[in-house]
Amino acid sequence: MSGAWQPGEGTSGRRIFPLDSSIRPYAWGSVTAIPDLLGQVPTGEPAAELWLGAHPDEPSRWREHPDRTGLDELIAADPVGLLGRETSERFGGRLPFMLKLLAADKALSIQVHPTIDQARKGFADEEAKGVPRDAPERNYRDDNHKPELLCALTDFQAFSGFRPVASTVELFGELIDAGAELLLPYRATLTASDGLRSTFSSLLTLTESNRIALVAQVLRAASRVAAGGGVWAPAAAATVLAGSDFPDDIGAVLALLLNHVRLRPGESIYLGAGNVHAYLRGFGVEILASSDNVLRCGLTPKHVDVAELLGVADFRPLLQPRSPASVISDSVTIYPVPVPDFLLVRIEPARATVDLAAGQPHLLVATAGTVRVDDGSGPQEITQGDAVFIAAGQAPVQVLGPGIAFVATVNGATG
Repeated sequence: MSGAWQPGEGTSGRRIFPLDSSIRPYAWGSVTAIPDLLGQVPTGEPAAELWLGAHPDEPSRWREHPDRTGLDELIAADPVGLLGRETSERFGGRLPFMLKLLAADKALSIQVHPTIDQARKGFADEEAKGVPRDAPERNYRDDNHKPELLCALTDFQAFSGFRPVASTVELFGELIDAGAELLLPYRATLTASDGLRSTFSSLLTLTESNRIALVAQVLRAASRVAAGGGVWAPAAAATVLAGSDFPDDIGAVLALLLNHVRLRPGESIYLGAGNVHAYLRGFGVEILASSDNVLRCGLTPKHVDVAELLGVADFRPLLQPRSPASVISDSVTIYPVPVPDFLLVRIEPARATVDLAAGQPHLLVATAGTVRVDDGSGPQEITQGDAVFIAAGQAPVQVLGPGIAFVATVNGATG
């Protein structure tokens, strides 16, 4: 590779750092999707997430360095040089985003992420109480927020945000007619003042026997509605699928309150603070603030803190769960978000050379074919599944064809 690191050489002046990254083997992961993209033979074990970035729990590593130094260490040693002065000062010398290749073959937990103020307070409180950061009951593992955006690489299913109440009342009616009479009081609660919060809270605090009975009845009814092929069949089928992943878990019923979203490749969803959500099936590129703060409430055997969850969740209906993309040109599609931490860009540079803005850091991962990245010292090939960190500099870095890549940067930083 052109410009390869030599022993005794520092990072000064370097722009492009080829990365090795680790796969997280969470139980919900696909066995094949990530290995296939990487050109690896599946091991038979789940491969859920490939983490790309500088998160201290699983930093990418500089492939060419003999010690495989972590990207977090490289940035800590020269934050202004690698991030650019503006990004370094704005985000405290840390890379504010990370990328993941995420492959779900089983439902993820229904979860919610805090605002940055909630994260700072919650983290400080748990630190003061001496709760170990790796304790199962810990809610806040760092002091940052965790907004996320996922762009589908394959057909993708998710639950995202609360469905408008009138629509959920209609769905409950279909399920009640199909035999889920235990939903009757919840349908009434939904239409009362603060109905979504009250219904959600009631479902989360059911006794074990009542929960098991409700889940079983709802899933039987949902199977009938799904088989009927009507307007609510997809949402009912998604609930049945989630229930099959986690038998007797209240998450299958909680999912009925949420928008069921089906994405085609290239479509995306944005999950801001307070958005109650879960991924169900599919393969995609996820970009997020560099945080691991998750409050779970269903489809999980892990810790559930109902009081904290109710304080963080946003119970306003989400009218548009999909996140619209902005097609800038034949070769560039941007996925806008309302936070400064990150921006995701999809590029097909065979159609036109793409310039990555100078003065800001970038992470680039090739998802199809091969792209070439040129910082002025000659093009470097990035093959499917490979990723590079591109440091800030004085001039744009060019990306050219013929493959497809996703690029992460600070919001507003990519031209």
